Amino acid sequence: MDAHAFGAQALPAWRRAVLKVGSSLLAADSGGVSERYAAGLAAFVTRSREQGREVVIVSSGAVAAGRGVLHTEAAGLTQRQALAALGQAHVIALWQRLFSVPVAQVLLSHDDLRNRRRYLNARATLRELLRLQVVPVVNENDTVAVDELKLGDNDNLAAVVAALVDADVLLIATDIAGLYSGHPVRDPQARPVPQVERITPEIVKMAAGEAGTLGTGGMRTKLEAAGKAAAAGIDTLLFCGRDGDVVAALAEGRLHGTCIRAHGDRLLARKLWLRNAPAGLHGVRVDAGAAQALGARGASLLPGGVVAVEGEFGRGDLIEVRLAGDTGDTVLARGLAQYNATDLRRIAGRHSRDIETILGYRYGEAVIHRDDLVLLPMDARAENA
Repeated sequence: MDAHAFGAQALPAWRRAVLKVGSSLLAADSGGVSERYAAGLAAFVTRSREQGREVVIVSSGAVAAGRGVLHTEAAGLTQRQALAALGQAHVIALWQRLFSVPVAQVLLSHDDLRNRRRYLNARATLRELLRLQVVPVVNENDTVAVDELKLGDNDNLAAVVAALVDADVLLIATDIAGLYSGHPVRDPQARPVPQVERITPEIVKMAAGEAGTLGTGGMRTKLEAAGKAAAAGIDTLLFCGRDGDVVAALAEGRLHGTCIRAHGDRLLARKLWLRNAPAGLHGVRVDAGAAQALGARGASLLPGGVVAVEGEFGRGDLIEVRLAGDTGDTVLARGLAQYNATDLRRIAGRHSRDIETILGYRYGEAVIHRDDLVLLPMDARAENA
């Protein structure tokens, strides 16, 4: 299972990544968690940040850390939840020791990602942490999740988080070198698979074996996660997190492992949805300065440029942006509202720094963030007129 049997290939271009680190890379031989492999991964994150990139870590290890504290095994769901609650502090403490910048813990559950408002809140929190130069460390909220509501494993959680933060790549650090054509130990004919263009039934058959004693997901769950990421337009990279040379090579733009390609353009798919989804007649009127900022600079829509709020809508609803005074009712843009109509009426025309003073809280400085906004071409505007 030599990682270098995969050779070297160039990493896809990326600015923001999600790095998933499994329990097998954090567990200590004597119980609890260890920096042995985590230190190299943290060094990669630090180097990437120095290069102007952003990394969100999805970290397992809470149950393993809890076992190390109590020196016991978990026999059922309730015991696993208790061990996770105990171990979370140790996992975060480990990561904080490895970084010179603050580390933030973010616990997510199935409900957080199914409920639109909580989904937006989670995304806003992660975006703000990245803006503040903090390293977010995400884990499933095992202390409250039950089997029917669990995301299943942190491979799939990492794929969901990658889509949540609009990541360019999903990095999955594992204890083997990558995907092989068969089980790399049991099958002497197994060969490295450095590139996967699309996950087919034949590719899934290559994922033999189960997770180790400390993990909940094997290679099959990694392919499931890669499939979710691919559907969101995100490449997935599988590599051995135990090999220091392989991890160091990532910072130099080289992958020794498996690259699973995305199915199309991530941003295009999102923009097409925003452009074509039904939005109704609700929205905002903006002044000429805001319209110019949206069209010429690709800026977010700030409350200072909002002249009027039309209709009733909730946070996260798709709304339309029109120019104030335009009798033709031309739609300039569409996007997801960061504030509901009632709150937006209170902050319309005001500076972003005044939002928290007026409302008592803030979801960010924008009415519509530029990542959630699409400009309509002239022909589409004419159709909406």
